[in-house]
Amino acid sequence: MRKLLPIMPLLLGLATAGCASDTTGTSLRSDFNAGVVAYDAGDYAKAYKIWSAIDDDDIAAMRNVAMMRRQGLGTAKDPKGAEDMYLRAAEAGLPTAQADLADMLIRGEAGEPDFKRALPLLEAAAAANHPLAQYELAQFYEVGQQVPKNMAVARDLYAAAASHGMKEAQARLDQLGPASADQAAQRSQAAPSAPPAATAH
Repeated sequence: MRKLLPIMPLLLGLATAGCASDTTGTSLRSDFNAGVVAYDAGDYAKAYKIWSAIDDDDIAAMRNVAMMRRQGLGTAKDPKGAEDMYLRAAEAGLPTAQADLADMLIRGEAGEPDFKRALPLLEAAAAANHPLAQYELAQFYEVGQQVPKNMAVARDLYAAAASHGMKEAQARLDQLGPASADQAAQRSQAAPSAPPAATAH
């Protein structure tokens, strides 16, 4: 089986404060935002401390703690700890955590690469219009990694990621050139679990 195409570098965007749980009120949002201010100022230790204090109550903070453990920002680099924290946020339904965990699994950052575990995470995040997930899932379909090879689905996913501003996805579409008649036929025969082309919200 061909190897997966090189995957773009990790997108480091922070989860937004809007993900904060409505049940904990203003204090939780205030704490989360204080973490954002500290992070943006380069005070990673302070941001990590703030988000770690609220990560049980806020899945966006949980995801940010995982990202900081993954990168070693404000704390020791801890791929296994990052994976565990991403998993908690992914299971809570946060698309950025699903995409980040899938990316870690594909890269084998906390062990051997695990494409099988990455696939459902990519599917969930791609369905939520996460561009990195759409891009990586497109690569799965392009090479037949854990899914039947299907260039039509791959193109649709690359196009969806490109519509969200991902330059790597647009570059890949440009490299692939125009779709063939065979690819149009593949699109109509796509597996029911294959995500449709996503639209930007």
